[in-house]
Amino acid sequence: MNTLHASPLPIFSIDDHILTGDNITFRLSPNTSGRFQSGSPDTIVIHFTAGSSLSSSVNVLTNADSGVSAHFAVGRNGDIVQMLPTNKIAWHAGESYYEGRSGLNQYSIGIELDNAGQLKARGDGTFESWFGEIFGENEVLAAQHINQQSMGYWHKYTDIQIVRTLSLCKALCSHYNISTIVGHEEIAPSRKVDPGPAFPLQRLKAAVLQSDSETWATESSDSNSQREAHDQIQRDLASPVKRVANVSANSLNVRKGPDVSYPTVENGLNKGEVLKILEKRGEWAKVSYTKVGWVNTKYINEITEKSPFKS
Repeated sequence: MNTLHASPLPIFSIDDHILTGDNITFRLSPNTSGRFQSGSPDTIVIHFTAGSSLSSSVNVLTNADSGVSAHFAVGRNGDIVQMLPTNKIAWHAGESYYEGRSGLNQYSIGIELDNAGQLKARGDGTFESWFGEIFGENEVLAAQHINQQSMGYWHKYTDIQIVRTLSLCKALCSHYNISTIVGHEEIAPSRKVDPGPAFPLQRLKAAVLQSDSETWATESSDSNSQREAHDQIQRDLASPVKRVANVSANSLNVRKGPDVSYPTVENGLNKGEVLKILEKRGEWAKVSYTKVGWVNTKYINEITEKSPFKS
């Protein structure tokens, strides 16, 4: 992600609820509930399309029979398609709830990112989307989603796509009274996993809402922990055999150090969740999942697992 921090951010502006800037087109969707009420939008919801291309997803989001829409779609090459003026309600959130409010469509801007989403390992070092496209290991991130209990495989986003999304969010927040950025996975956790672990959501939130261009390089401890977990997964790919374990206790605290005197990491683990063992100190093991922390080895069962990326 250092390349993102080093990249100059494109400049967008909003004129009469229409985004202006380079490589932006407009294609109107008929799917809207009319204008936002006073005080909205105050939230941005980020999604992945789980589609095969930007154009195919825009076709769905602008089809009167689809029952869905969004304000923006961001392509893998950075192209942006706007489909509704930003003073109109789109149909992107579905059944949703966040911080005491339900029905997030009526409060939020929806941004769809062209991305195949969660993939299925084929057993030969490649991965397949639900629509049949095959991806190589360099296009895939192995990570456990916070809403799931096992390791998954996720289509990576492109750097330019992330940078353009960051600039889009900055433009929206500066123009409207927007104070919240969430993933679809946060407002509908029982049914949604987008934008998924491959998208740096927490870093984007901090960079946009703190209005600090240095935020990409100055992350919270939780974001550092997630990045360390992702980096460890990438190191694991170089080895055909990995040390992994699953949780044997009904619930398990994760701590910031190898002793009960250390504070716990937010959100513990549940029985059956899969961990990667990074190191051991006595009866404690440093593990990675969506974050990195320490657990007591009495409550995990160590196993040997063959890397799906190696024969």
